[in-house]
Amino acid sequence: MDAGPEAADWAAAEAALRELPADGRVLLICHVNPDGDALGSMLGFGLGLRRLGVRRMQATFPGPPEVPEPFRGLPGLDLLVPAVDAYPDPDLVICFDAASESRLGELVDRLDTAGVALVLDHHASNTRFGGINLVDPHAAATSVVAEQLLARLDVPLDAEIAECLYVALTTDTGSFRFEATTPAVHHMAARLLATGIRPGDISRRVFDTRPFGAVRLFGEVLGRARLEPAAAGGRGLVWTWATLDDLARHEQRPYVLEALIDSVRCTAEADVSCVLKQTAPDQWAVSMRSKGEVDVSRVAVALGGGGHRFAAGFTGRGSAEGVVDQIRRQLDTALIAAT
Repeated sequence: MDAGPEAADWAAAEAALRELPADGRVLLICHVNPDGDALGSMLGFGLGLRRLGVRRMQATFPGPPEVPEPFRGLPGLDLLVPAVDAYPDPDLVICFDAASESRLGELVDRLDTAGVALVLDHHASNTRFGGINLVDPHAAATSVVAEQLLARLDVPLDAEIAECLYVALTTDTGSFRFEATTPAVHHMAARLLATGIRPGDISRRVFDTRPFGAVRLFGEVLGRARLEPAAAGGRGLVWTWATLDDLARHEQRPYVLEALIDSVRCTAEADVSCVLKQTAPDQWAVSMRSKGEVDVSRVAVALGGGGHRFAAGFTGRGSAEGVVDQIRRQLDTALIAAT
């Protein structure tokens, strides 16, 4: 695995921020369909830059400018602008939690029009598409990298920055349940909690609150789940799908489906779990998880996406069954490559 950023990378990132002109324009971008780590890292870092004195700054993400309900209480939301209103030629663009240029959607051209492009990420599949890349595959979340850079810039943590980074850290570690949870993760959580944030309130808002319509939707989608014990070389695959009609019928927004994978991945008979979420008539946002025997990032990268050994995703096209058939074939390929 990549060792992560070297001293020269950190120095270049610090210089890009410390040498920013007083009227320099900074554009923060996270990936399409932002999750807690993407939004939390971006907004927390943005608040840190505000403390540092950066005055001209925007935060944005590609696609509809809709913040998922669980994250609408985050500090720093005033930094957000729709993608269409983002600086066309910022002095500095900083990308968060995006493993490749494709995750930036219609904002990808800012990599060319910006004076400097800085990438903060923790995906092992990251393509190092920035001029400066702070990519640490060992980090449990992009927020880990963001906090380290803020510390190097001598920005002290306050409750607002800490809440954003805590949401980011807890979402990507599954509330400290996933394999990436290390002693360093808990030390970081302790630093964030020391600012006075309330973890119980944050967890209820982010993890334990959803509309009743979403509960009904989950029941329907879980009811159609399929288990294939022979798939993945006998390690097992469990998968299900949710359509745009499902969302409309239950009057729900797409973000509610992000938590669905956690209900599928607990299946005892399958190492690999997968949820297909329809985004257009022949297009699916695919989330994959592994309990450890299969590296699902190999599958996702082969199908145009990225991620980690235990969690990855990609955009699938065609029918749901056709997309899953591609996954089956790539699972076999990945297992052969791993032997």
